[in-house]
Amino acid sequence: TPGPHGSQGLPGRDGRDGRDGAPGAPGEKGEGGRPGKKRLRWEAGLPGPRGEPGPRGEAGPVGAAGPAGECSVPPRSAFSAKRSESRVPPPSDAPLPFDRVLVNEQGHYDAVTGKFTCQVPGVYYFAVHATVYRASLQFDLVKNGESIASFFQFFGGWPKPASLSGGAMVRLEPKDQVWVQVGVGDYIGIYASIKTDSTFSGFLVYSDWHNSPVFA
Repeated sequence: TPGPHGSQGLPGRDGRDGRDGAPGAPGEKGEGGRPGKKRLRWEAGLPGPRGEPGPRGEAGPVGAAGPAGECSVPPRSAFSAKRSESRVPPPSDAPLPFDRVLVNEQGHYDAVTGKFTCQVPGVYYFAVHATVYRASLQFDLVKNGESIASFFQFFGGWPKPASLSGGAMVRLEPKDQVWVQVGVGDYIGIYASIKTDSTFSGFLVYSDWHNSPVFA
């Protein structure tokens, strides 16, 4: 006959891990998720205040040279004329014509009257080179009827001509006139021939055209 039941034994130890099982079949597709929350769009704010000026930048490279500008041509005025040979004594106490023009590009000298008429305001130089023969000579440089300078050469009956030269610098305004005038009486010994001349010349030294209404 079986004997009585013995007491319960101690629990056994854990067994070894089993091998990985084969992959299971794919599961069914789940339901779609809920729609996400709409993101709020913020409106653009007002412009902020203007910032402080930044520091000055460095100078850039030097640019290429520009085209040459037009050169301003200063006003000009010049003339030179001489007397023709004549046996007739010159008029005294009146403008003396120098009728053979050498230079008169601007046309400021009148060979008929012997007068120079200013067109360009400024300072001018006038000169007279006279051959003296047969009589003594006294002549004046005259501006608007007033003598600027007077010159004299005595003729003592020499067999050959003498010479007399004189000049002066004068300031002129437009329409001022300058001419040569010989003295009265016996002082009219200005002479010209094919071998010797008597000349009257003048030219602009510098002008005041920048400040003149004529060129405004």
